[in-house]
Amino acid sequence: MKTADARAMSVDQLDEEVLKLKKEQFNLRFQRATGQLENTARVRVIRRDIARIKTIAQQKRVGQEPAVAAGAEKKPKAAAAPKAKRAAAAPKKKAAAKSKSK
Repeated sequence: MKTADARAMSVDQLDEEVLKLKKEQFNLRFQRATGQLENTARVRVIRRDIARIKTIAQQKRVGQEPAVAAGAEKKPKAAAAPKAKRAAAAPKKKAAAKSKSK
């Protein structure tokens, strides 16, 4: 389930969805124990969906819903600039080490 879908639900609907997912998680655990589970990745997806829905439900109960627009774009990371500085500084250290070894 996507976050946007969960945010559109009421707290009661979210609680029902968590209950449904917990039942599915229970069935998947039994399938895994008996060797009948074919899609092992589904266990992980269900576990994360439960956590996501519980988090959103708690935020709604507290009244702390984040105001994120549906089409909001991510800001570009500023981590690219320091890498360039480190790359430029690396040859100087190597050159200094070579001169010491002579």
